[in-house]
Amino acid sequence: MEITAKTAAELRLTAEEFELIKQKLGRTPNFTELCAFSGMWSEHCSYKNSIKWLKTLPRDGGRMLVAAGEENAGLMDMGNGFGVVFKIESHNHPSAIEPFQGAATGVGGIQRDIFTMGARPIASLNSLRFGNLTDKKTQRLLGGVVHGIGHYGNCFGVPTVGGEVYFEECYHTNPLVNAMSVGIMQADKMVSATAKGTGNPVFFVGSATGKDGIGGASFASANITSESVEELPAVQVGDPFQEKKLLEACLEVIETGAVVGMQDMGAAGIICSTAEMSAKGGVGMHIDLDKVPTRQKNMKAWELLLSESQERMLVVVEKGKEAAVLKVFEKWDLSCSEIGHVTDDGLLKFYMHGELEAEIPAHELVLGGGAPQYTREYKEPAYFEKIRSFSVDSITDISALKPVAEELVQLPNIASKRWVYTQYDSMVGAANASTNAPSDASVVLAKGTGKALAITVDCNSKYVFADPYKGGMIAVAEAARNIVCSGGEPIGVTNCLNFGNPYDPEVYYQFVKAVTGMGDACRKFNTPVTGGNVSFYNQNPEGPVYPTPTIGMVGVLDDFANRMTLDFKEAGDLILLIGKQQNDIGSSEYLHKLKKTEYSPAPYFDLDEELAVQQFIASAIKEKLLQSAHDISEGGLAICLLESGFNRNLGFKVDAEENMRKDAFWFGEAQGRVVVSCTQQKAASLLKKATTAGIAVTSLGTVSAGEISVNGEAWGSIADWKEKYDTAIEKLINK
Repeated sequence: MEITAKTAAELRLTAEEFELIKQKLGRTPNFTELCAFSGMWSEHCSYKNSIKWLKTLPRDGGRMLVAAGEENAGLMDMGNGFGVVFKIESHNHPSAIEPFQGAATGVGGIQRDIFTMGARPIASLNSLRFGNLTDKKTQRLLGGVVHGIGHYGNCFGVPTVGGEVYFEECYHTNPLVNAMSVGIMQADKMVSATAKGTGNPVFFVGSATGKDGIGGASFASANITSESVEELPAVQVGDPFQEKKLLEACLEVIETGAVVGMQDMGAAGIICSTAEMSAKGGVGMHIDLDKVPTRQKNMKAWELLLSESQERMLVVVEKGKEAAVLKVFEKWDLSCSEIGHVTDDGLLKFYMHGELEAEIPAHELVLGGGAPQYTREYKEPAYFEKIRSFSVDSITDISALKPVAEELVQLPNIASKRWVYTQYDSMVGAANASTNAPSDASVVLAKGTGKALAITVDCNSKYVFADPYKGGMIAVAEAARNIVCSGGEPIGVTNCLNFGNPYDPEVYYQFVKAVTGMGDACRKFNTPVTGGNVSFYNQNPEGPVYPTPTIGMVGVLDDFANRMTLDFKEAGDLILLIGKQQNDIGSSEYLHKLKKTEYSPAPYFDLDEELAVQQFIASAIKEKLLQSAHDISEGGLAICLLESGFNRNLGFKVDAEENMRKDAFWFGEAQGRVVVSCTQQKAASLLKKATTAGIAVTSLGTVSAGEISVNGEAWGSIADWKEKYDTAIEKLINK
């Protein structure tokens, strides 16, 4: 067939990119080669519209053991000779079309990124966004995604220990499904995703290749439309039991010393793993595609290259040690086929039955090599004028607190996500320390290391919508705050940047400013970015989703005795608010959902104040001054107090002098604030410490045996509030 710019356009390559490909090859590519460039130069693989700004993030320093983005996942030093491996990625578009498999394979893919490096996954988290929960489509998407995550994770045998779920109208057509995995390993045993050694054999291991997932990378680099359902074959199909065997086999084969390099076949399949491993090692590969195990007959070369069938790895083996590798995979009843060898010419040569199907320099396909990098124009979004015109005086302050609190505690963004998390296995592996002792971040024992990990995913996309720069900073700050309030030291970040179409200057403005804010906050907290994922084109006919730069953060607890939980411990303990109160209701759930105000400023945030509060909380925990610590987030102070009481059915008696709007005091979401409890005996020491550090402290009241009193008004029992909180989502679903 004649290859033209029209052919390239059908493969989502621009006319300029087609000309660039011809220039790089010195000829017109054939169809198989053009398909390879289409997959590798897609936004999903090349980050061509984002890499310029990703490079501005802090990418080294701290406890980093490998450079950001250089390996399948980030690796950071835990101490005692161990490393923690972690990464977050999106599976948004597949989940919009086929929610069960889309979410399931997202979980499977991120686990492979962890164990490919030689780490054993010990925890999974997820960040999910859907439309209005009363809508039947949203309920179908939610049910399918949660079932998919639960099915894959439960069968694979890694606990889902934490996450977040939000419901906003803008995610109606395009839900966001971000999956994070965390593993541990001996730091000096990392396996690199690098090919080297001329003549070393290349093995294909794991599941056979089919036609599922073909073109998945380019599918993920386009807007969701009414025709997207016709691209259903681009959604992969997962097998968690096969992946469990693959995990054990990969960790075992690493111990043989025969593995030179290994990479998961994720986005863009064989072409991606061969290109990236070769380019990284400065080598080429000779690959016989007819030796790739298939589950469908007569697959063409381009189909084999681009298939994203799950549970597959590419392994480069030291020549002469093939038998040891074959023995391990035979033991685990997994396919292991030698499909080629490493060459020294930098060229990827793909053959079918002895015929050369494609010949491409590996370097020209990859990010940091020949893949194009663009600088897109951006401009301030027009809706900022509506935000600037917001006046708090247009909102009548509340007189009665209790009815507002009752509405808030049952909003889907605030209410318990019990309906979701009970479908996940959170206990497998017996390392999850947060099941009966909740904390702001999930705490997981890293068995054999003498340490524990505090892990969280965070982003309030309303804040980012209102102010992308400040919202990006807040996402990082909240993640760090959650880890600190759990007794951990934040050490590093992985991010999943979910935005609309990058060719829209207003969307690109959101992206640029959010990344800039994230970078500034990461530098402040000394939490370098280890890698992650950019997901553009999260768009529907009504417009883009809220800008959603999800932050996955890991912290270390050197001493588990410093672990802190969010729940009140005993009646009579004092309740204190750490951090400055602000007369602020901007972008709060109260203002947005109850007052139906879509455009308002992001909540108060000061980066220096935030760091000072976090350092104070960390120090107070180590000095054993606190009984509990829970940061103020969605719903404000009132919701924070209620959540602190739920676990042990303890209430509170608070009498506060507001000196500001009542709605701001109780329901505002100004940042940098933490509610703590302490014993009567330790209150003086805590207050003295705060005075010395210059930290604002407000005395709120005391923990009660179960009844709630606010400014002298009886609010009933904590058990009644917990019932509302726990059942709100399932009541909406079952309406």
